[in-house]
Amino acid sequence: MKTTRIKLALTGMALCGSAIAADPSTTDPARVQYDAERARCMSGSTGQDQASCLRSAGAAYDSVKQGRLKDPNTAYRDNALERCKTLPAADKADCESRVDGQGTASGSVKDGGVIKETITRNVNPSNTAITNTATPR
Repeated sequence: MKTTRIKLALTGMALCGSAIAADPSTTDPARVQYDAERARCMSGSTGQDQASCLRSAGAAYDSVKQGRLKDPNTAYRDNALERCKTLPAADKADCESRVDGQGTASGSVKDGGVIKETITRNVNPSNTAITNTATPR
């Protein structure tokens, strides 16, 4: 009898855990963002009155759900790629690869800027062939 109760309790806990894991409010990025904004509103750390803050957070959530509010990271990337278009063709590919996260980055905004660097090695085929310039005797 005692073993059956333990098994039932463990089964119940497992089922509850899977129900929580499948909760869409914890996996939907828009909902997670809304919950974070709502928590900031409730804490009073936004500098807005609570009613205005909650109204703004709700409106932003509704806009995301209706597709009117885009992901800011997408706009950031598009802007960066647009700036790459003004570069000479030789530099454009490197610029686009840096935007996509390739290469290395050093520094910080606090230190005055982030330096992003990619290294492209070009091998000149005419320098790789060994030529014999000596005349035979």
